[in-house]
Amino acid sequence: MNVLFMCTANSCRSVLSEALFNHLAPAGMTGLSSGSFPSGRLNGRALSTLRAMGVATDGLYSKGSETFSASPPDIVITVCDKAAGEPCPVYFGPAIKSHWGLSDPSEVTGSDADVQAAFEATIEHIKKRFAAFFALDLASLAPTELKAALDRIGEQ
Repeated sequence: MNVLFMCTANSCRSVLSEALFNHLAPAGMTGLSSGSFPSGRLNGRALSTLRAMGVATDGLYSKGSETFSASPPDIVITVCDKAAGEPCPVYFGPAIKSHWGLSDPSEVTGSDADVQAAFEATIEHIKKRFAAFFALDLASLAPTELKAALDRIGEQ
């Protein structure tokens, strides 16, 4: 099962999600990421935070969804922040789609400690959602049931 995490720039939240998913996921599941307007660069704080946690960052890069046109994902999860009025990307494929909004830690201002705390809080939020996702009995869920379960997780 391939799970695509999307945001606008594919430089921070979607990349955090991709790397953490691949670090935590059981065999047979792969996390991917893309952006509707990829920035072409990754957020340095996102990478350093992942590395400090022992999460591999090799192979991560900012990319658009066209990268997956030959092998579309099974699930697409947008991680943009609708509450902040940020536009979410749209994926026009057959995948099950859900929204798991996250505030962008790269937009936090303040001391270095404040910014780092925002990244760590975002990672903890992602990890909680992944724990709920990995607890699902995916083999027994119909697509509409899976979508409903994913939507519930996104509301956490």
